[in-house]
Amino acid sequence: MKSLAELAAIREKMQSKIVLRENQQGKRVVVGMATCGIAAGARPVLNAFVEEVNKAGLLDTTVTQTGCIGICQYEPVVEVFEEGKDKVTYVKMTAEKAKRVVEEHLKGGKVVTEYTIGAGAATK
Repeated sequence: MKSLAELAAIREKMQSKIVLRENQQGKRVVVGMATCGIAAGARPVLNAFVEEVNKAGLLDTTVTQTGCIGICQYEPVVEVFEEGKDKVTYVKMTAEKAKRVVEEHLKGGKVVTEYTIGAGAATK
């Protein structure tokens, strides 16, 4: 069991990371990881985003997970938030699609419209 001093040190370390995340400007990638998302393959999608963002050195991009996004039939769902821009919702994602989104959208600034909810990706 850890002592109170050890627990306080862990708490302080983690709180500094939370503050960094809250103050971070840039892009935020959110992967739906509710039961439906996990069942549809969201875990490899999340892992691919984390790996590719790190590989690309995108220090202004945070990859995180959330619970239910509310559109279960389109899982795995990924939302990309950028300050001053509309949210982009990618649907029926795979690890391969995630690599392309990192390269073209997060690095290149061009939304991969064929994977978005409004572009018919929901039927693919």
